[in-house]
Amino acid sequence: MGTGGVALVAAAVAVVVVTRLWTVLLHLVWRPYAVARAFARQGVRGPPYRVFVGNSKEVQAMRAATSGDTLDLTSHDYIPRVMPQYRAWMSLYGKVFLTWSSSTPALFVGSYDMVKRVLSDKSGLYGKPNPGPTILSLMGMGLAFTNGDDWSRHRRVVHPAFAMDKLKSMTGAMAACAAEVIRAWEARAAASGDGEGVTVEVGHQFTELTADVISHTAFGSSYRQGKEVFLAQRELQFIAFASINSVRVPGMQYVPTKANVRRWQLERTVRGTLMAIIGERLAAAKEARGYGSDLLGLMLEANAAGDDGGNRQQAMSMDEIIDECKTFFFAGHDTTSHLLTWAMFLLGTHPEWQQRLREEVIRECGGAEVPLRGDALNKFKLVSPLHLKLIKLASAKQVYIRTVIACERACASQPCSYVVSQVTMVLYETLRLYGAVPMIARQATADADLCGVKVPKGTLLLIPIAMLHRDEEVWGADAGAFNPLRFRDGMGRAAAHPNALLSFSLGPRSCIGQDFAMLEAKATLALILRRFAFEVAPEYVHAPVDFLTLQPSKGLPVVLKLLDV
Repeated sequence: MGTGGVALVAAAVAVVVVTRLWTVLLHLVWRPYAVARAFARQGVRGPPYRVFVGNSKEVQAMRAATSGDTLDLTSHDYIPRVMPQYRAWMSLYGKVFLTWSSSTPALFVGSYDMVKRVLSDKSGLYGKPNPGPTILSLMGMGLAFTNGDDWSRHRRVVHPAFAMDKLKSMTGAMAACAAEVIRAWEARAAASGDGEGVTVEVGHQFTELTADVISHTAFGSSYRQGKEVFLAQRELQFIAFASINSVRVPGMQYVPTKANVRRWQLERTVRGTLMAIIGERLAAAKEARGYGSDLLGLMLEANAAGDDGGNRQQAMSMDEIIDECKTFFFAGHDTTSHLLTWAMFLLGTHPEWQQRLREEVIRECGGAEVPLRGDALNKFKLVSPLHLKLIKLASAKQVYIRTVIACERACASQPCSYVVSQVTMVLYETLRLYGAVPMIARQATADADLCGVKVPKGTLLLIPIAMLHRDEEVWGADAGAFNPLRFRDGMGRAAAHPNALLSFSLGPRSCIGQDFAMLEAKATLALILRRFAFEVAPEYVHAPVDFLTLQPSKGLPVVLKLLDV
C-alpha cells in the first residue's frame, strides 16, 4: 500500500474515532446538562450531574454514613438508613426533583397525583426500564420487565394460573408446608421444658418455608427440582445485589470476571432444571395425562390453548416460559417471606394486636386441632366487641340473620364492615410500613407531559413507595405509626388519597401474584397464632436493609411460647 493509501486509511480511522468521541461527549456531557437546564426552567432541580458517574458517589457516601445506624423497636422510619440520599434531597428540592443514574436522568416522583398518572397509564408511555443482565439472570424477562405487546401476550398466558378459584385449591399445600415448620417449632419449644419459650430466627425459616410453598404450588410433584432453582436463585440474588449499586459499564456483562462466570454457571443450572420440568409436563400432555393443576401446569395449559387456537403469535416460546418460571418463583417466595417476617415483628412488638388476631383466627378457623381450609381464610371479619357478644348469642340461622340486622342498627352512624378482617388489616399495615420493594421505576418511552412537567424520552421515573407510605398529608399525622385500623374500611379508603397503598403497585401492571402472597401469609399466620404466643427476642437488632427486597439485616429472632390447647 502506497503512502496515499496509508493516509486514506488513517483519515478514515480518524473520522471514526472523532465521530465516536463526539457521540460519547454528546451522551455524557452535552445532553445531561441540557436536560438539567430544561428541568430547571420548569422549577425542577436536584443534585448536580457528574460526568459518567451521575450521583453515585454521593449516594455511596450517604449510605456508608448511615449503614451502622439502628432503630428503636417502636420506630418504623428506616428511610434515613435505607434511602438517606432521597430524604436529604427531598428536604432540599421538594417532592419532585432530578437525580442521575450514571448519565441517565432520573426524576424522583414524590407526588401521589403524578405516581397515579404514571402507574395507571395504559398507552405504554411509561414502560419498565431494562434492569440489566444480573437482575435478568435472577428473574428473567417475564411479566415484571416486559413491555408493550410482549407484556400483553405474557399476561394472557400467566393470568389464569393466579385466578382466585385456582389459588384456593392450593391452600392445602400452603398449610401443609407451614405445618411442617410449626411441628419443628413445637418440638423445640416442648424440649426446652422451662416455660420460657424457645428462640427461633424466623426470617430464615420463612425463606425456607415460602420456597417450599412455591416449589409445591408451582411445580407440584417436581418440587425437589424446584428447590434446586431456589438455591441457585439465592446465589444469583447476592450477585445481583453486589452489582446493582455500581456504575454500569457497557459490555462488562460479557467480560469473564469471577462474578460473571459464576452467574453464567447458575443461569445454566436454572435453565436446565426448568427445561427438564417443562419437558416432563409437555410429554405428559402428549400422553393425554394433562399439564398438571399447579401454577406451571395452568400456565402451560393456557399457552397451549393459544397455540391450538391457530394463533401462534399469542403463544410463548420455551425461553419465555422459562423466564416466567424464574419470575414467579423468585417473586413468589422472596416477597412473601419478608411479609411474614415483618408481620411477626409487628405482632411481636404489639401483643394487643397479636391477641386480637388470635381470637379472630380461632373464631373463624377453629382451634389448632381443626384443619385449615381455604374458605375459612375468606371468612375473617372485623367485629366490634358489642357485635361479637350479640353473635355469640345467635344459635340458629334465623337468629344469626336478626343478629346481623341488630349489629347494623347498633352502629348506624358508622356501619360495621364485614369485608376487612383484622388479619388483613395487619398485613396491609405491614405492607405499608415494611413493603418488600421500597422503590420502583418506570421509563418514559417518548417525550411526555407528567402533570405539567415536561419529561424527555428515556428519563427514569423513580417512585419512592416507602416514602409515599409515610406522607402525613396523605396518611395522617400517625403515618409513621403502626395502626392497622386505618384499613378498617378497606384499602381504598385508608388514606386521603384513594388507593394510596402501593406495595403491589397500581393500575394495569399491578402485581399479578398479590392474591397468592396474601393467601399464603394468612394461612401461615393463622397456623402460628393458633399454636404460639411470641415476642421479639432481646437480641434482635432493628436495622432494615434493602437487599433487592427489604429485610432485617441480622434476621429476626423471636421467642415462641406454646399455647395451652
